[in-house]
Amino acid sequence: MFRIWARVYQKERIAAQCTYEREENFTYSRFFHYLAEICDELDVPTPVLLKTHVFSYAKFRHVVFRPQDFMEPVSFEKLVIENIS
Repeated sequence: MFRIWARVYQKERIAAQCTYEREENFTYSRFFHYLAEICDELDVPTPVLLKTHVFSYAKFRHVVFRPQDFMEPVSFEKLVIENIS
């Protein structure tokens, strides 16, 4: 089981947040699938997932997506994904 806390920051404040939980074990090969489900829940576009994002999550247990990581224009400063389990 794993849990991920996702936060959308706008003007340096949390504009939206959610906790994503799955009963299965976390696998990095499904990281994009988890990210897409989190973004659907937050009603934001899914960012482009690079190796550096996956490595940051693996090493530091959190990753920050900035507006330049999205293919569509976004109205927020950053999307933070953090492991909380």
